[in-house]
Amino acid sequence: MTVRMNRRGFIATAAAAAAVLYVGISPNGALAASGDATALNPFVRIDADGRVTAIIKHFEMGQGPSTGLTTLIAEELGVTMDQIGFEFAPSDPQVYNNLAFGPMQGTGGSTAMANSFMQYRNAGAAARQVLIEAAAAEWDVDAAGLDIVDGRITGGGKSAPIADFVAAAAALPAPAEPRLRGPDEWRLIGKEGTVKRKDTPAKIDGTAQFAMDMQLDDQLVVVIVHAPRMGATVASVDTSAADGMSGFAMAKPLPDNSGVAVFADTTWQAIRARDAITVEWDNSAAEMRSSDQIRDELIAAVSDTSTWAPKGDQAQVAAAVEGAAKVIDRTFYFPLLAHAPMEPLTCTIEPTDNGGVILHDGAQFPTFGHMTLSQVLDLPMEKIAIRTVMAGGSFGRRANATSDYNRECAMAFALTDRSRPVKLVWTREDDIKGGYYRPAFAHRVRVGLNDRGGIIGWDHRIAGQSIMKGTSMEQMAVHDGVDHSSVEGVADTPYAVPSMSVGLSDVEKATSVLWWRSVGHSHTAYVMESMIDMVAQESGADPLALRLSMLPGETPAQTRMASVLKAVADMADWSNTGDRALGLAVHHSFGSFVAQVAQVSGGKDAPVRIEKVFAAVDCGIAVNPDVIRAQIEGGIGFGMGHAMRNQITLTEGEVDQFNFPDYEPLRISDIGAIEVQVMASAEAPSGVGEPGVPPAGPALANAIARAGGPRVTELPMMTQVDFA
Repeated sequence: MTVRMNRRGFIATAAAAAAVLYVGISPNGALAASGDATALNPFVRIDADGRVTAIIKHFEMGQGPSTGLTTLIAEELGVTMDQIGFEFAPSDPQVYNNLAFGPMQGTGGSTAMANSFMQYRNAGAAARQVLIEAAAAEWDVDAAGLDIVDGRITGGGKSAPIADFVAAAAALPAPAEPRLRGPDEWRLIGKEGTVKRKDTPAKIDGTAQFAMDMQLDDQLVVVIVHAPRMGATVASVDTSAADGMSGFAMAKPLPDNSGVAVFADTTWQAIRARDAITVEWDNSAAEMRSSDQIRDELIAAVSDTSTWAPKGDQAQVAAAVEGAAKVIDRTFYFPLLAHAPMEPLTCTIEPTDNGGVILHDGAQFPTFGHMTLSQVLDLPMEKIAIRTVMAGGSFGRRANATSDYNRECAMAFALTDRSRPVKLVWTREDDIKGGYYRPAFAHRVRVGLNDRGGIIGWDHRIAGQSIMKGTSMEQMAVHDGVDHSSVEGVADTPYAVPSMSVGLSDVEKATSVLWWRSVGHSHTAYVMESMIDMVAQESGADPLALRLSMLPGETPAQTRMASVLKAVADMADWSNTGDRALGLAVHHSFGSFVAQVAQVSGGKDAPVRIEKVFAAVDCGIAVNPDVIRAQIEGGIGFGMGHAMRNQITLTEGEVDQFNFPDYEPLRISDIGAIEVQVMASAEAPSGVGEPGVPPAGPALANAIARAGGPRVTELPMMTQVDFA
């Protein structure tokens, strides 16, 4: 369903919303009433009829913040989930910044709940307190005897809807430290089956608006002829074959010559015209390496002394390993991977009557997009508005330091007379071939064992293409030459590993690289958990018992990691495997702990089938258990599917894959069943969008090996394993 909105009608709506959210900030910190609605603080707005709206600073790409953050406000304020709606916050990093990232507004790193838990609870509680104070003053009763239940203020023998006191409440000082409801008062937080997702009904009936749904009056659609190789630039363009085609408007090189913008009245007309034009490329500065060369460079790097040593003394540990009774020496390789969200990249720039623009986008990092449009269009920040809508997945792709697709749309808009909206559309082929991949990595691990099978040295060397170096994120993420995203999950492992060193070497990027769901943990967990299983095999130890022995409980992380291991072992009945082949893996990422057991059939003489996956997750206080369970299930499918089948390969710098036939996503039939246990916890909430991914691949790899199949150290698995 396409949702249409008149351009002037939308601008009027946006202006009204801006008045509520920005205008009327009083000296005491509350937001004054505006029209028919009052914003009691930047996160809570109440309409004249008592309808509450949660202003969500994290965008919705399917991971659930529109439900989770709304739940926190509903709980503290005292309204039901049916009495509260949500809308996405405007671009304002001073008010809606991600507390984990500093003065930047964005969604990522599984931080939505972790950085917003107390902020949104405080917002709901502050709104509750000023409403109660307003009612107490009008009723001349003690505020301590009042509460809000199901949207009504009750106590002192009186009861009235909150709408009656909104205007008076807006004039009261906002409490700096409102009383928060205790866990014994919670009716929504952590309750199984109580809270339904807020975004589901609109997605079912088609009224939910995604970035691809934007259809503004008189808009132009632009598609881009992208350079086939990183670093290639436009040499010449021949549009003669497209001239005269229905709807085709024009085709021009982008100002930076990175591609050619093809404009038409509709998406299909733009794609047809793009197919017709001819572009010659200048490859003098282009990447020309193939995947085999990149792999060889990475393998060579981990076979040599590392450039940096983020943990331990490499020479000392290497000497200890050399003197061991037995050495396990394995090299791993991980290819480039695409994000491949179901909704390809798209956004729309709309001109406004004051010479500014509105960016309609599934905006994962509004701050990046806001700054990019300001630079490209030479507009002051205050003349740019970001209207965030839903996105059909991302896995990190919509957030990058260069805001590549926002920049493309802005450059294309600048090629026009700026009088008409311009909608950028990427096709699936653009998405698969369009760069910004999970970087390729190699690991070499040499573990020395004594004559009793105990670990006496762990020499771990990593080589890859840095995500952060050379970007605006470098200062924050790179220290002493080490991009932490390259070594996370190894250098900071909770395991008590005797005499461990970690080395890192960077290899030149063959294409643009970017964080991908679980970032570095996507490869480090695979190596750590595969190696521990190999140690167990060589020493004759039970894989579960070995892991628990390496988690003695000396730190909170070790205790929590051991707890999820024990829980998943109980779920899978680990001690009674019978004729089942079970693979175990556990990992700590984004503040959460996830253990998984994969049960497979086949493996030696028959194709492998994943019969069931068990998972236990400790993510602190579970705000919405149903959402958490769905995210862990999705992470398992994402992690296993990519480990099984996926890779991006290059031939002389050009990406070989083009669409889902040769970059095949996981099918629902690939996994028989998934069972998830959400652990009870009093710890602060932590991430769930990504932590389900890292243990998935190694759990499957360990199960395949225990079933008599190969020990897979180079992904994807399908090069060595047949899957049913």
